[in-house]
Amino acid sequence: MDEMYTFLADLASQIKDIPTDSIVSKTLADNEAFKATLFGFAQGQSLSEHTVPQHALLFFITGEVELTLGENTVTAQACSWAHMEPDLPHSLTANVPTTMLLITLKNK
Repeated sequence: MDEMYTFLADLASQIKDIPTDSIVSKTLADNEAFKATLFGFAQGQSLSEHTVPQHALLFFITGEVELTLGENTVTAQACSWAHMEPDLPHSLTANVPTTMLLITLKNK
């Protein structure tokens, strides 16, 4: 029988090393309701402006980024959280090595 849950005691440890000038990702869960992806950003790495067609939740585990949500830019750091409506333009740049959990909710 498949497990009915996933438990990770330390999200940051799921991405051990972030190579210089790189972004790494690891899918933690992907089912009919949501997808959870852990990202590791080296200092200075960016995701250019883009949109996603689902609700998205961003949880910052370690580090610090400049996060642009629509027309607003904020500094997100460890323990910061953001919810984005579908199709919101957004981007980010890591000020320091950063670990972030992205959860996208799938439309039913």
